[in-house]
Amino acid sequence: MAHANSVADASSSAPAAARPLLVTGTIGIDTVETPSARADRVLGGSAAYFAAAASRLTPVRLVGVVGDDLPASHRSTLEGLGGVDLRGLETRAGGKTFAWGGKYLLNLNERETLFTELGVVAEAPPRVPEVFADSEFVFLGNTHPAVQAGLLEQVPSRAVAVADTMDLWINVAHDELVHLLSKVDGIVLNDSEAAQLTGVRNAITAGRRILGYGPTFAVVKKGEHGAVLVHRDGVAVVPAFPAEEDMVVDPTGAGDTFAGGFMAHLARTGRSDLDTLQEALAWGTVMASFTIGAFSLDGVARATPADLAERYRRFARHARV
Repeated sequence: MAHANSVADASSSAPAAARPLLVTGTIGIDTVETPSARADRVLGGSAAYFAAAASRLTPVRLVGVVGDDLPASHRSTLEGLGGVDLRGLETRAGGKTFAWGGKYLLNLNERETLFTELGVVAEAPPRVPEVFADSEFVFLGNTHPAVQAGLLEQVPSRAVAVADTMDLWINVAHDELVHLLSKVDGIVLNDSEAAQLTGVRNAITAGRRILGYGPTFAVVKKGEHGAVLVHRDGVAVVPAFPAEEDMVVDPTGAGDTFAGGFMAHLARTGRSDLDTLQEALAWGTVMASFTIGAFSLDGVARATPADLAERYRRFARHARV
């Protein structure tokens, strides 16, 4: 990994090499219960969390769909992030915005889903606007792999495309997921999903098997044990951020903001070599550490360039890089 100061200082502005970064995924309304607090109908969704994190480092283009019931305050939050182009956010008249409710158990590592209302997400996916078609870095948020593949086809200028997935699609859309893997450069998933997909519990071995489907790299998240990058040129590992108990308010969206920080670093450098990918893992970890400190997007949206640089330096010292 690059020296802490050289990377941290770069957080204050996107360099000239920055490439357009596009994200597709959900914009939702979340209701979250933790052992100590509750947040009702706050802004959530994979694309919202991703955009909030990525926009701290580089401009973002968002593609998603909402119903006309999305609260005006939530739209204002997205508009207020700065650096997020919302021309790809479609509002469907009479439609219901995706909504999710979850309850975290005492240790905040496990949660129960209380309800999921797909709303407009169950309808035809949004289109990528023509003005976004030249996007070079693309992140496909978690949804059906056939939908992800369809969206990917609308971005012919892509240089690096990365997808997220989940256990549901591994179970019910395995063939479509394998097809998607042949089209993307990278995949982000957790260790249990990697084991489910490959039949191998070891994260590195599972990652290597995933590369056999076509990607150049796989990021295997291991929760409190950090993340592993398996690349055709080697392997890189980063630890989790050393969060004290009082730092954790709400873990919702941590994986999406991890992806946002990760992809934003690639886009702003215009590179995807092994060393840059390892730096990107660290930026993803730092972004996730801000997210868990507040409900909804508040923690990462409030982070200033100075906050990011200071926390990156802290993480670099902790990781001994």
